Amino acid sequence: MLKIAIAGRPNTGKSTLFNALTHSRSALVHDRPGVTRDVLSGTAQLGDLEFELMDTAGLEAKGSAIEKQSTEFALNAIKSADAILFVVDGRAGVTAEDLEWAKTVRKTRKTKILLLANKAESEKRLHDLNDFYKLGFGEAFPISAEHKTGFEKIYDFMKALPITNHKPTVTESRLRIAILGQPNVGKSTLVNKILGAERVIVRDEPGITRDTIEVRAKYLGRNIVISDTAGLRRKANITDGLETLSALKSLDALEKTDAVVLVVDATKNIENQALGIAARIYDAGKILAVALNKWDLVPLEEREDKLLKLKHQFKNSFHQIIKPLILPISAETGTGVKNLMKRTFELIDKSADRKPTSLINRTIEKLMEARHPPMSRLKRPMKVKFASQVSTNPIKIAIHVGGATDMPESYTRYLRKGLAKALDWEQLPIFIEYRKSENPYDANS
Repeated sequence: MLKIAIAGRPNTGKSTLFNALTHSRSALVHDRPGVTRDVLSGTAQLGDLEFELMDTAGLEAKGSAIEKQSTEFALNAIKSADAILFVVDGRAGVTAEDLEWAKTVRKTRKTKILLLANKAESEKRLHDLNDFYKLGFGEAFPISAEHKTGFEKIYDFMKALPITNHKPTVTESRLRIAILGQPNVGKSTLVNKILGAERVIVRDEPGITRDTIEVRAKYLGRNIVISDTAGLRRKANITDGLETLSALKSLDALEKTDAVVLVVDATKNIENQALGIAARIYDAGKILAVALNKWDLVPLEEREDKLLKLKHQFKNSFHQIIKPLILPISAETGTGVKNLMKRTFELIDKSADRKPTSLINRTIEKLMEARHPPMSRLKRPMKVKFASQVSTNPIKIAIHVGGATDMPESYTRYLRKGLAKALDWEQLPIFIEYRKSENPYDANS
């Protein structure tokens, strides 16, 4: 698939253009310059064209260590691209930064470059476009990424690239795994270790990752999309609007994932915030693997007791799952990372397995024989007709009943636990719903 990079100085609207072309909200957009730090990748569609698009950090010559690393990542993306969309602010005109980075990009790539003068919503406010010839990329084409106008020039540019005449890329099925957790627990370090390369920025300070970064990869023979997310903190501690947006995008990643790796710092006590994130994952019906990171920093004599204590804490905190998957790892050294991913893949496969209806009914019958269902609140007996698995990942069991359907939560937990133990679902979220079976001989039905 054709690979295109969006480049330019900070705050020219690169992320807005990325979202418009990928028909998503993947890139974090904020008025503050320098929001994008990592390279964001997605599949873009423009007319009949489909291509890989990369949103890069604003190119900055000077700045902090993080900004310099962001610029380095951006330049690497530019080097790997087949073509570049160089974005400037059409209202501001040519700046010294634009000139400097145009020179850098020309040295970095000898490939096709399309110059886009963004923020061209109003001709009255638009700078003289002829001034942009100074950048050495030829004519500047006015667009508005926010209003999605002027994109026909991008289409014509893409269509002229010979690689677009190749056969469309066959979309591969990929497992989606999100890495969640509080700030500074090692999420980005873990992502880089899984990918076997430095793909996301790692610094020993919280709040480095802002966007949710999705990277396609192959691990243990499986095609995956791994998402590195911004650290989640208690709402009371969030005073910055940008952090609020980052947190919302982290939670949005939860909705479209197959499994979640919750990273916690093993050198500290588990906070209620981490348990709250786990509860949200379970309630969303997502597979959860808890990674006890920095395990190599826990003293040897404390490890056994600490692991037992943490497993006990997680197990007692949730009724949605019987036996949480909790594994010690070191993202820094790689110890335990392969086992973590292997076990996560196993859970995804189990969750995708549909059990025979006959087996589920036999299991339910045995559980009910061992402990009869209670009377309803109206003192009516609950008669179970049959049960079946109605969905996978997450697993949902529908129990069809005659009479009352208001089964007490305590009995539902009993059935859930029994099903999990009998069907090897103890580390998976299971949902049970009761459906009223209508009596075909009831004249009122």
